[in-house]
Amino acid sequence: MRYKSRVNALIRQIIYYRQAYLLMLPFLVLFSVFIIWPVILSLVMSFTNYNLFQKPEFVGFYNYFKLFFKDDIFLLAFQNTLKFALITGPIGYLMCFFFAWVINELHPKVRSVMTLIFYAPSIAGNVFVIWLVIFDGDMYGYLNSLLTSFGIIDGPIQWLSDPKYMMSTVIIVQLWISLGTSFLTLRAGFNTVDTQYYEAAAIDGIRNRWQELWYVTLPMMQPHLALSAVLSVTAAFASDRVATVMTGFPSTNYATHMLIHHLQDYGLIRHERGYAAAIATVIFLLTVFFNYLFQRFLRRTGR
Repeated sequence: MRYKSRVNALIRQIIYYRQAYLLMLPFLVLFSVFIIWPVILSLVMSFTNYNLFQKPEFVGFYNYFKLFFKDDIFLLAFQNTLKFALITGPIGYLMCFFFAWVINELHPKVRSVMTLIFYAPSIAGNVFVIWLVIFDGDMYGYLNSLLTSFGIIDGPIQWLSDPKYMMSTVIIVQLWISLGTSFLTLRAGFNTVDTQYYEAAAIDGIRNRWQELWYVTLPMMQPHLALSAVLSVTAAFASDRVATVMTGFPSTNYATHMLIHHLQDYGLIRHERGYAAAIATVIFLLTVFFNYLFQRFLRRTGR
């Protein structure tokens, strides 16, 4: 009965706000066709053996069993992805918030310039050229040359081909370009806080910028904080561009092999679409799980 009453209440709401729902209809149709339906189709395909040339064959949970018990490269990619995401996700999120806050304290004319400067690396197409020169493996690489001149190392380090250093190098570059959409979301959030709240808080006893940030700004920015968290976590699990450009695909000893790389390998090269769909489902569930943890953390801290 409770379910039926909720359905009836939803129907009445749709009828009452029918004009608003009609305006939303084009977006809902596009979102359903290009987002929801592919996710459902991928989930269904993950239980099949499908290679583009034959009809899908239902295999149950065999693809998932193969992933976790027979595919050593998947387990390595799973480990690399968790390490990469757990470092770049939270740190990238904190970096976005810190720089958005610092820029918000500047003069309005300076804010626009500084926002562009910080956001530019995430949209620049040839941004990796700089890092490829810095981490070049010969003595002419900037980092090797600098460390040698200070006597820290005796010979060049292969930053982009030695498994000992590859993941750290990729993480550094990823953090540098992490000031993307999440950063702009937080910048917009700071701009939406009405200055009247700061005046009222000053009357109530707020005396410095830190108290303003904690008691006024963060509570008012809760929607932006939540959206930025979703963007940061999703980007951390879906990122493969930096590792591909910096260390190649496949990388040496699969040192920077991510789940996205494994998905591309089976989906685009081997054309084992059923198995690739299982990998995509694992990535999707990981993203949803860590987004849930992040959102729960924000709610429990009252932010």
